[in-house]
Amino acid sequence: MVSANPVGTKPLLQVLEGHAQDIPPVWMMRQAGRYLPEYREVRAKAGVFLDLCFNPELAAEVTLQPIRRFNFDAAILFSDILVMPLALGRKVEFLAGEGPKLEPMKDAASLSGLRERVDHDVLAPVYETVRRVKAGLPDNTTLIGFCGAPWTVATYMVAGEGTSDQGPARLFAYRDPENFKRIIDRLVQGSIEYLVAQLKAGADCVQIFDTWAGILPPEQFDRWCMEPTERIVTGVRAQVPGAKIIGFPRGAGAMALPYVEITGVDAIGLDWMFPRSLAHDILQPRVPIQGNVDPLALLAGGAALDREVEDVLTMADRPLIFNLGHGILPETPIAHVEQMLKRVRGA
Repeated sequence: MVSANPVGTKPLLQVLEGHAQDIPPVWMMRQAGRYLPEYREVRAKAGVFLDLCFNPELAAEVTLQPIRRFNFDAAILFSDILVMPLALGRKVEFLAGEGPKLEPMKDAASLSGLRERVDHDVLAPVYETVRRVKAGLPDNTTLIGFCGAPWTVATYMVAGEGTSDQGPARLFAYRDPENFKRIIDRLVQGSIEYLVAQLKAGADCVQIFDTWAGILPPEQFDRWCMEPTERIVTGVRAQVPGAKIIGFPRGAGAMALPYVEITGVDAIGLDWMFPRSLAHDILQPRVPIQGNVDPLALLAGGAALDREVEDVLTMADRPLIFNLGHGILPETPIAHVEQMLKRVRGA
């Protein structure tokens, strides 16, 4: 059933409750980012990337910037998935032009430097950012908190950086599944605590980003993606009953349906490679979906973007959160975002 939005309600939360909207709520992954001149200005002021993540005043400001400019239906907390290993006692740096750098965890011995529980003093600025953003949002705008899924975070912890296929973590998991599970278990517990704290600070819902889920074969996907995610979902809801949780297992493909059925997420985010006809006919009758415009179509603009938007909107007769299939590219023109929103909203 498609429903209009009562005054003062949050359309995105309505979708997570299973109610399709006349105009689907829309936000973009990485919507607070380098494509915005106001973000670049704050980023230059902040200096090191992690300093921006841990500065509640500046992090709240960049979280709110795309809401002011585009009136998105949701703000997503500005932070990074790699604050979790930092809170578990690992060294994390972001080097200009190189991305994240961590202390590699290549064997069982390296687990000795991993904390048993997260240090919430490290994460306290993130919770303060949530409180500040919540206070600055319109009443009908949803605040999304997030964490990285244990598998994806572990891939960076093991390799010490991102790689083309995250082979080091896959190899560790094959060679020493018992000790790899120890890493995953600590990330599961830490993620539960982290998401619960965000929800208690004011987040309306949370998203679990499993950016590297798609590189796993089915058996490993079950063990390292679905099972840990299900434990997080269960653990969060044990402390925050009814908590709304979006899963984003990028590249899941044929495993998307089992992911939905096993993890218990309230919605699944789809990458741009997932066929929309299958999403509509197989996934949406079971769970709301989020996605899945190709970020390159948004970069291209023009007729290609119009076609892409219209194709996604064919799924709007069922619960849909309109989004990209991954984060917006930094070189994307603001005019293309405006074009997309005009098309979605029928303005």
